[in-house]
Amino acid sequence: MRRIPVITKNLLIINIVAFMAMYLLRSFPMFGGGIIDLNDIFGLHFCLSPHFHLYQLFTYMFMHANIEHIFFNMFALWMFGCVVENVWGPKKFLFYYIVCGVGAGLIQEIAQLGSFYMICGEQIPNFKISQMFEVARNSASVINLWTTVGASGAIYAILLAFGMIFPEERIFIFPLPIPIKAKWFVMMYAAIELFSALATTGDNVAHLAHLGGMIFGYFLIRYWQKHPTDDYGMRRGEEFFTNLRNKWEKSSNKKSGFTSSSTSNVDWDYNARKKAEQDEIDHILDKIRKSGYDSLTADEKRKLFDQSNKK
Repeated sequence: MRRIPVITKNLLIINIVAFMAMYLLRSFPMFGGGIIDLNDIFGLHFCLSPHFHLYQLFTYMFMHANIEHIFFNMFALWMFGCVVENVWGPKKFLFYYIVCGVGAGLIQEIAQLGSFYMICGEQIPNFKISQMFEVARNSASVINLWTTVGASGAIYAILLAFGMIFPEERIFIFPLPIPIKAKWFVMMYAAIELFSALATTGDNVAHLAHLGGMIFGYFLIRYWQKHPTDDYGMRRGEEFFTNLRNKWEKSSNKKSGFTSSSTSNVDWDYNARKKAEQDEIDHILDKIRKSGYDSLTADEKRKLFDQSNKK
C-alpha cells in the first residue's frame, strides 16, 4: 500500500469502506426493523425518479452491488490506476477520474431516458414526449429500481488512458495465451461493451455507462494533447524543466572554467557549492519525471522556483 500513489490509494480505501458500510447497514436492521440501503441513497437513480438527486452523479461511482463487482473494479483500478497516476500526477488523475465517472453517469441517464420513452411508446397509443413526466409519476415504484452503482465508467476510462499512453505496451489478459498490445486490449474491451449494449437486455450491467466513461476519457485526453496547459500539459512541463537544466549546466560550466592563482581556493569552494546545488536540482527534476510536480515538498518547489528566476 505504501507504494500505491496517493489518489489511487485513497480511491481504493473510499470504495472499500463504502462497500463495507453498505453491506453492514443492509445486513443488520436498525431500531424499528428498518434497514438503511446506501446504494439506494447514493446510487444514481433514473432522472425522472422522485429519488433522483444531482449529487448521485458523483456518489454512485463509490458504491457497488456485490463483492464480485467491487473486486474486479478495484483490481483494475490498482493495476492501471497506479501507472496512469504516476504519469499524470495526482491532480490530473483525480480530475480525469471524476469527470469520466460523471460523464458515464450522464450517458447512462440518457440511455435510460431513451429506454423509458421506447417502453412508453410501445404500451401507450399515440404517446407523446410531454406525457413522460406524468407516466413517470404513476410508475415511480418501478423506475425507482433503475439505479446505477459502481466505478466501472471511471475504470474503463482509466483503461483507455493506459492504452493511449502506452499503446505498444504488451500485457497478458486471461484467458489469452499470448500478450497483446495495450491499444488492441482497449479496442477489444470497447467492442465487447458496444456489442453487449446492443445485443443484451436485462443483464443488470450498465454497458453504455462503461462506453460513456471511455468516450469522455477519449475526448478529454485528445483535448489535453491539443491544448496543453501549465497545470496538465506534460510536454510543456518537460520542456520547461529541460530548458532549466540546460541553463543551469551552461551557467555552471562558464563559472567553473574561470580560475586564477590568487582565487583558486575561493573558486574551488564556489564550484563545489555549485556542484552540490546542481545535484540537488537534478534530484528534484528526476523526482518530477518519476512522480509528477505535485510530489515535491514545499522546500523543493521553492528551490526550483528560485532557480528558474535566475539569469
